[in-house]
Amino acid sequence: MRLKLPAFLGFTVLSFLVLAQYQYGSGQASPPTFPYPEGYRLWTHVKSMELKPGHPLYESFGGLHHIYVNQTGLKTYLEGKKDPFPKGTVIVFDLLEAKEEGNALLEGPRKLIGVMVKDPDRYRATGGWGYYAFGSDKKPLSIDPTSCHACHQGVANTDFVFSAFRP
Repeated sequence: MRLKLPAFLGFTVLSFLVLAQYQYGSGQASPPTFPYPEGYRLWTHVKSMELKPGHPLYESFGGLHHIYVNQTGLKTYLEGKKDPFPKGTVIVFDLLEAKEEGNALLEGPRKLIGVMVKDPDRYRATGGWGYYAFGSDKKPLSIDPTSCHACHQGVANTDFVFSAFRP
């Protein structure tokens, strides 16, 4: 069977697109991406906390933390994380500077948004979780997901999630 010119060109373009995913001859696909989680502040608020000087993670994550979860992962939080989070769970870690003013702790400027995305098929190497970060301008930050996951190893018994729902 002979391919017609349009079918042949389509197949050729598709082949080049697939090959383009494997840049520099490494055999590795380009790293997965995840869009900025617009509207996450309308999701369920899990908890808040502040990391102060003296905390081991203060240099990287000092400030005021707000944790949010999408509807997919809410049930697992509400049940005390007894089961793994389902595929499609998205957890957002909103990190802001903490300011004291007039004997009150206030939110300062946003430092970053950290995102965990549950997809056991896509993120096998990191316990089923994808890790992403965005700057205050909503642009992706370059991070090493394996470093994120290494830190989360300490809570493998709760599906690598530190936070617990605060009713």
